[in-house]
Amino acid sequence: MQYAPDVLLAHARAARMPGFAPTSRAADLVDITQVDPAIALDIRYATARNFLGFPVYPTPRAFLQRPAAHALSHARALAARHGYGLLVYDAYRPWHVSYLFRQAVPQDLYEFVGDPAIGSRHNRGCAVDLTLWDLATGRVVSMPSGFDEMTSRAYVAYAGGNKGARALRDLLGRIMAASGFLPLAEEWWHFDYVDWQDYPVMDLPFDAIGRDTTP
Repeated sequence: MQYAPDVLLAHARAARMPGFAPTSRAADLVDITQVDPAIALDIRYATARNFLGFPVYPTPRAFLQRPAAHALSHARALAARHGYGLLVYDAYRPWHVSYLFRQAVPQDLYEFVGDPAIGSRHNRGCAVDLTLWDLATGRVVSMPSGFDEMTSRAYVAYAGGNKGARALRDLLGRIMAASGFLPLAEEWWHFDYVDWQDYPVMDLPFDAIGRDTTP
C-alpha cells in the first residue's frame, strides 16, 4: 500500500528519536547564505525534485554549524579560483527526515541513506551535499551521476563515464578537503565537516532555528 506524502511525513515526525551520548559542543546552527551570500542553493528536499518525489522541508534554506559554515565559505573562495561556484543541495537535516528516508528505500540501498539509530552527520548540522557551477556560464557542471542517484556512478571512486565529469568530481573533492571536509565514499556530493562528532544529533525544525542568525 502506498501512503500519501502528508501521512508519511506525519508518521516520521511522530517517531521518537533515540537518546544519544552528550557532545563537547553545543549546537550553533547558522544560515550558510548569511555567512556567505555567494553560495548558491538548490535545496532539493524543499521541492518535489528528489528521490521521494515530494517536499520534506517547508522552505529552501540551508544551515550548518557555525565553524562548518565558515569552512564552506573557504571552499567557495577556493572554487572561485578555478572559475566555479558552489551549489548546495542539502545541509542540516532534522532527524525525523532521516527516519523518513530510511523507511522510503529498500534495504539494499541503505548505504545511500543515514541510519536513524545512530544519527547522521546531516542531523548534526555538519554535512553538506553540493556540486560546482560554472561562474562564466552560470551552468551547473556535469558529474558522473545525478544528485541522490543511488547507483555505483555516485561513488567517489567510480572510474566509468565521462573523463571530464570525473575530473570535476575530483576537483570538488580536493576543494572540500582543503577546507576541512571529509568525503563520503558512496556519494561524490556529500562532505562531512571534520569535527562533526563534537556536535549533537538534532531534530530541530527549520522554523525553530530562527531567521536572525548572524555570521
